[in-house]
Amino acid sequence: MTDEFKTITNKIGEGYYSEKRSKFLAFSHHVTSIEEITELLAHYRKKYYDARHVCYAYMLGYERTNFRANDDGEPSSTAGKPILGQINSNELTDILIVVVRYYGGVNLGTGGLIVAYKSAAADAINNSEVVIEQVEEEVIYNFNYIMMNDVMKIIKEMSPRIISQTYDNTCEIKLSIRKSEADMLRSKLKKLSFGI
Repeated sequence: MTDEFKTITNKIGEGYYSEKRSKFLAFSHHVTSIEEITELLAHYRKKYYDARHVCYAYMLGYERTNFRANDDGEPSSTAGKPILGQINSNELTDILIVVVRYYGGVNLGTGGLIVAYKSAAADAINNSEVVIEQVEEEVIYNFNYIMMNDVMKIIKEMSPRIISQTYDNTCEIKLSIRKSEADMLRSKLKKLSFGI
């Protein structure tokens, strides 16, 4: 199992395609939740209230199993699927691509629509910054204050990201580390508990 995935940065990628006076405006966003997606879709529907269609596709999670494609009134599978196809061919996740269509008065046919939505989405991806991210896992560890130096030594050695820490009679530290190294970190911290 790989512990890396491809996504885009927070910079919005914009794409454009036109065919027979129809205009297709595409926008790619880095997203991590359905709530974010819902807000962005509401934003685009409001901003482009005079557009005929606001179609989209998204992919969430490093396993790439949470996805959806929406044709928003276009003939079935002519908009959402081609957009999702571009997300898949670029192996991206945690991404939403919205394509807004202004109808130009001439029907493009199913083939023309597929090309248009695919091209607009591809242009948005081309204008995005693609990055490789690490899949991280959280490790929470409770310990006595007296063990602080030993815990910090392990943290310095393995360099996990410290999410939060509480120091009292009993201390708790919440760490985030590359998934493939999480078990090793847990094991090293567990050995401290038993004084090994």
